[in-house]
Amino acid sequence: MTDMPPRPATRIIALEEHFVTPDVVKAWQALPPGRMTISGGADDDKISLHLLEIGEDRIAAMDDQGVDVQVLSLNSPGVQSLDPANATPVARDANDALAAAISKHPDRFQGFAALPTPDPDAAAAELERAVTELGFVGALINGRTGTTNADARQFDNLYATAERLGVPLYFHPQTPSEPVLEAYYSGFGQAVDFILGNPGIGWHYETGMQILRMIFAGVFDRYPQLQVVTGHWGEVILFYLERTQQMIDAMGAHLDRPLADYARENLWVTGSGLLSDRYLRWSIEVIGADRIMSAVDYPYIDNSGGAARRFLDNAPISPDQRDAIGSGNWERLLARRTIR
Repeated sequence: MTDMPPRPATRIIALEEHFVTPDVVKAWQALPPGRMTISGGADDDKISLHLLEIGEDRIAAMDDQGVDVQVLSLNSPGVQSLDPANATPVARDANDALAAAISKHPDRFQGFAALPTPDPDAAAAELERAVTELGFVGALINGRTGTTNADARQFDNLYATAERLGVPLYFHPQTPSEPVLEAYYSGFGQAVDFILGNPGIGWHYETGMQILRMIFAGVFDRYPQLQVVTGHWGEVILFYLERTQQMIDAMGAHLDRPLADYARENLWVTGSGLLSDRYLRWSIEVIGADRIMSAVDYPYIDNSGGAARRFLDNAPISPDQRDAIGSGNWERLLARRTIR
């Protein structure tokens, strides 16, 4: 009996991997107090240094984690909190800097564009430029823009452009608005307030609500081929999808499709470095393994020592599902692009 050749190692493409530039940090620091939370890049701490570097040190970290390719994106909150006049040049400069870094290591890096959504028409134009001229594979948006939610009709041109180009939009968390922080996530001291309002739970409700608003506002009905990726195993949406649908049915609210159909036809999820078999199983049950992709959330989550690869290798899934989640689903999503 002939021995079967060993199965090739699963290729891992990680989608929620961050960088920042000094000029972006300066633009953040120029904002009035309370306008946004700076989450890295402004100091000489380890996180900031990792965010500012796109080269050999980052590649070494990828090799240690077991990641083959990073899809890089400007760190939250990107340019969503800037004034319209500043957002466009800051976004363009950041995208140009990222394109230059990718050109030095095209086999290890891909790019999500930063989009100046404070000027919606400029955001659509920058997405077009980033995809057609810089070779980017989509864009990352940090939820709402200022106090404007992502379902606002002013963003229709942006969503139409993404649909036409066949590229995904990654919806990433940002800090909830100040009234929400004050009402729900304050009163426990600085450390606990930050945890509750941001990475503990606030980010995830904030981002999940942006996507639910897009569903209920008809964004995916107007642009049925629009593909949205979100992290942290679906930003709470998947875990309450059935409950929300029950209430829609009970109260006679109207959607053109069941919520599960929007999730399975317009939504993709990553784990954002949260190595949880339980979340993975639940996500597979709700939307299927063919809508799940990999992410490490570099440099915020410690996936060192091969943890990212070990999680996928040991996950309770089939070899084919492992390959799909590692990179196959992302490559299939990229095959939708109309620009080559």
